[in-house]
Amino acid sequence: MTVMDDWVTAACAELGLDPARVSVPIVLDLAKDVAHQVLRPGAPVTAYLLGLAVGRGADLADTAARLSGLAGTWPVELDGTAPTE
Repeated sequence: MTVMDDWVTAACAELGLDPARVSVPIVLDLAKDVAHQVLRPGAPVTAYLLGLAVGRGADLADTAARLSGLAGTWPVELDGTAPTE
């Protein structure tokens, strides 16, 4: 087991969740896409939003793919600012 596995198992136990239902790679890929294509602080917020959507019944992989797609089209300049119109 890795530290991540240990953490997810402990966090799930604390929250009464099944760690088998946690897809760490999907969440990390989404966070990477948002951090690199939108802004770094958006990564944890987006992961939270993903969790809210999944908690309401949305499919994890589909919802993460939709959000990653949105991040991929987000208009951001290299300095991290929104482009001027």
